This record gives sequence, C-alpha cells and structure tokens, in this order.
Amino acid sequence: MSVSVNPTGPTSAEITWESGDDPRGHLARALQSDQLAHALEVLGDSDSRSDAGPADAALSAAMHTFTLARLLERRATVQVVRLRDDHGLSWGQIASALYDDPERTSSVRRLYDSGRRNLGV
Repeated sequence: MSVSVNPTGPTSAEITWESGDDPRGHLARALQSDQLAHALEVLGDSDSRSDAGPADAALSAAMHTFTLARLLERRATVQVVRLRDDHGLSWGQIASALYDDPERTSSVRRLYDSGRRNLGV
C-alpha cells in the first residue's frame, strides 16, 4: 500500500493514496465518517475532562473511535496470517515484533486463528 502521510506544518499533515490502495473503501469511510478524526483526537487527548462537550457528541466520538479500532484489530490479525503464511516468519519472530516478547507465541497463535477466520479460511 502506498499511503503517504506528509507533515505540512507543526500541527498538520496531508494524507494521500491511490484508488487501488483502498479497494474495500476502508480509508475513504474512515475519513468520511470522522472515524479517523475521532481516533486521532483520542491519541492526542490529554485526558482533560474540562472540554468533554455534550454527552451525545462524546458518545458519537467514542462510537467512531471504537469502530475504527475494531476494524484495525481485524486487519492486524490478517497481517499476522500474512507474516506467518506468506513470509514464513516463526511464532517467536512475530511475538517479538508485536509484544517485544518472543515467548508470547500462544497470543500470536490466537491472533493467527482469528485472522484466518476473518479471511474466511
């Protein structure tokens, strides 16, 4: 995937991709539905409650962030399948990369099994 994120200033960036880079429309939907905006807002949040806003706006932001997080989790499990099946990496190599602990192979195997289910295999 050739998605580019280029800083355009100290607090701004430009995201670009080709239409072939988003065949399922995940990127477009994440932008159009404000999922990405809400998720980035949460990343930058200082956990301050002073500007929480109305409950319905906070609930909407949480829903968008959670939906994007679930999608990313599913896509990450598919990446584990690709690392194992396409690249031939060992369970320990993947565990080391994901968890900084090569002994967490059972966690990686669970991700792998979930990824295969997500792929319909």
